[in-house]
Amino acid sequence: MIVYTEGRVDDSEMSYKATPDDQINDAPIVVLVNGGSASASEIVAGALQDHKRAIIMGTPTFGKGSVQSILQLDRTTALKLTTARYFTPSGRSIQAEGIVPDVLLDNVKVTAVDNKQDQIKERDLSGHLSNGNKSKSEDKAEQQSIKATNLASEDYPLFEALNLLKGLQMIQARAK
Repeated sequence: MIVYTEGRVDDSEMSYKATPDDQINDAPIVVLVNGGSASASEIVAGALQDHKRAIIMGTPTFGKGSVQSILQLDRTTALKLTTARYFTPSGRSIQAEGIVPDVLLDNVKVTAVDNKQDQIKERDLSGHLSNGNKSKSEDKAEQQSIKATNLASEDYPLFEALNLLKGLQMIQARAK
């Protein structure tokens, strides 16, 4: 079950189901949502959350869980009516409530802190022993750190979702 609708009349009651095939072989999923996530995206997030197939992360969604039907009155006039409500597989109404994420993220702004002066490493000491590795690995680590800092400041929710996915992947790999 993905979603079902309930309304006042019998023909407004429907349910939508998916096949049980797992196309991505149980890969971890994180879904980012916020107050701009509405209607169909809330339905998908709610279904994945109810079936414990994904971790929902972000801020509560908009809460647009109503079904509208358009009745044509004549060639130039129509009437739009709310005829049903959407429900998640576990029976939660999306209307005016939305989907509450499993992991709530605050609306934050991330800025880089220059802490190079505070952190002295072995390599900074005169006469230190080298580890035998080429310096390319140091450059690569520094570049990855810069990319992570940029992503954190540009799109904090995506940065956090990627961190969570990395952690879930490590847990899965260790469980095997």
